[in-house]
Amino acid sequence: MRPAAMTAGPSSSPYGVMNDRGAATNIVWHHSTVNRAARAHQRGHRSAILWFTGLSGSGKSTLANAVNSALFEQGMACYVLDGDNIRHGLCSDLGFSDADRVENIRRIGEVSKLFLDAGVVVLTAFVSPFRADRERARALVDAGDFIEIHCAAGLEVCEQRDTKGLYARARAGEIKDFTGISSPYEEPEAPELRVDTGATDLEACVAQVLSYLERQGVIPAAADA
Repeated sequence: MRPAAMTAGPSSSPYGVMNDRGAATNIVWHHSTVNRAARAHQRGHRSAILWFTGLSGSGKSTLANAVNSALFEQGMACYVLDGDNIRHGLCSDLGFSDADRVENIRRIGEVSKLFLDAGVVVLTAFVSPFRADRERARALVDAGDFIEIHCAAGLEVCEQRDTKGLYARARAGEIKDFTGISSPYEEPEAPELRVDTGATDLEACVAQVLSYLERQGVIPAAADA
């Protein structure tokens, strides 16, 4: 099973056309001689952005890594971008104010787009609490490339799972701008996939995600793998 050809994405420009983007001026988009469609054909699967969103403790990182392991075992090119890991480097200059959260997700959206073009199934595990930020990340790529996965675990469950004690510290006022306590979480209104990570075991959650990817033609069906 080979995936269909894909376009380069909504924000690429014709070769040789001068552009200004933000503070960057007089820049030209350079098209690679090896494109995304060629990588997909070689590897036998499409690339996609799997955007796991949910409260802290909802199981985003656990599920993203478990799905990543399952894809890797099937020979897929895949990679996890984890919220805490990214803040150790790329976003270490950002805090958790609303403005910093917006910039954090903007950067992740752009990095995810690069992985998409590289032919990788990229799994992002970020609270990403604001709908507008997630929609901006979605708008960077073509329809069908951004798969929003809501890890739907309620606040009570997330607090019970909190091994770091972050929720208790937030309720005590020791941590400011903590999502679910002193900062809002805006649930996805129409995610591609809603996974009940608060009540469903991990194996079943992984199976739900893989089944969706097969139905969408991102990865080959199990019988064809």
